[in-house]
Amino acid sequence: MDKEQIQDFIAKRVAKELSQNAVVNLGIGLPTRVGNFVPEGLAVHFQSENGFVGLGPAPATEDIDPNVVNAGGQPVTIMPGGCFFDSAVSFGIIRGGHVDLTVLGALQVDAKGNIANYLIPGKLVPGMGGAMDLLSGAKKVIVAMEHTVKGAPKILKQCNLPLTAAGAVDMIITEMGVIEVTEKGLRLKEINPEYTLEQVQAATEADLIVDDELQKMA
Repeated sequence: MDKEQIQDFIAKRVAKELSQNAVVNLGIGLPTRVGNFVPEGLAVHFQSENGFVGLGPAPATEDIDPNVVNAGGQPVTIMPGGCFFDSAVSFGIIRGGHVDLTVLGALQVDAKGNIANYLIPGKLVPGMGGAMDLLSGAKKVIVAMEHTVKGAPKILKQCNLPLTAAGAVDMIITEMGVIEVTEKGLRLKEINPEYTLEQVQAATEADLIVDDELQKMA
């Protein structure tokens, strides 16, 4: 798979974690693709921290409205019944615990569910955005990211970049598998059949606990 296919593969798997009538926030980058793969018949209310609920899939080029964009500035659509509001209301929804699920990218995640996704010292990166609020306010946190960066593991024993939040991550979904963060460590629940267990562990610095009922990722 090329990069585009990998990101779509991850987004499609994340979409399986969506539930009926859930309020969901999608982070900048790969997570925004999840909105394009909502299972048919499922009503999900996507919230964007720049001020609206009812975010829909990416529009066709000819249908782009420059005034309707997500928090990353990408053109999106708004579903019937959606609404716009100011930042105070938007972050009141997040900080008030009304977001059922947030899907975020990450630079690093570790065995304790710590996440670093906003700063690389000495480098220019987009910044934290609403990540700190989302990580502390959402009921469930899924990290959706590629398993490695230039061959180096992103799932570590301990993060060495500045943390965005400590112990906030519930699940990690990559092109290699689905990993649940537990009190005992990282449990591999599903594996992409294109990879062996040995390959997944070699690409992961943290030790993985293989689930007794390990499933094939699809």
